[in-house]
Amino acid sequence: MEFPYNIQNENIDSWETVMFIYGAALKNVRAKVEILADELKYVHKMNPIEHVESRLKEAESIVKKLKRHGYESTIENMVKYVKDIAGVRIVCSFTSDIYKLADMISGQADVTILEICDYIQTPKPSGYMSYHMIVSVPVYLSDQVVDTCVEIQIRTVAMDFWASLEHKIQYKFEGNAPEFISRDLRACAKIVANLDTRMLALNTAVQETGGRT
Repeated sequence: MEFPYNIQNENIDSWETVMFIYGAALKNVRAKVEILADELKYVHKMNPIEHVESRLKEAESIVKKLKRHGYESTIENMVKYVKDIAGVRIVCSFTSDIYKLADMISGQADVTILEICDYIQTPKPSGYMSYHMIVSVPVYLSDQVVDTCVEIQIRTVAMDFWASLEHKIQYKFEGNAPEFISRDLRACAKIVANLDTRMLALNTAVQETGGRT
């Protein structure tokens, strides 16, 4: 993010300015996704998006992430090293929808792809699956344009269900869940992957027989 303001001065005005810009970038990306959803639903008669969520990272979470990676808690480091301050999550019906939507978003002229992490093809050791994109979008201010990072997560309903429960469990144990719980979570992640595969195959069979989805 090319930031024009004096972000090394950690006063409240700098913080509010930075978060205002991230909030504007979040609205930008969410609007893009919602327009895509409407186009697919009303023009192409398909509805791959179940729901969309968005959030701005809390100050406490930003500080913890900086400390975890060995950086001082400054606004400058926040902008430089924390790429998921603004986040949009898209929950889809099928795994095939994930890659279609990622391509549609990537193809927009004012979206720059900075990083892609495909945790579907290569799940995390915990079993976590999702498709992550770090993108840069322009925020148009009265006197300048600020390119700003937003993280986009795209996953299926089943993946989202697993991730939500895993997050609650890990939060309860402060990230140190007993091994038997971690083992069972990994086993459940495999069940989720198998479920997504079977549901995609079922949907393909329905389409091939002329049914509506």
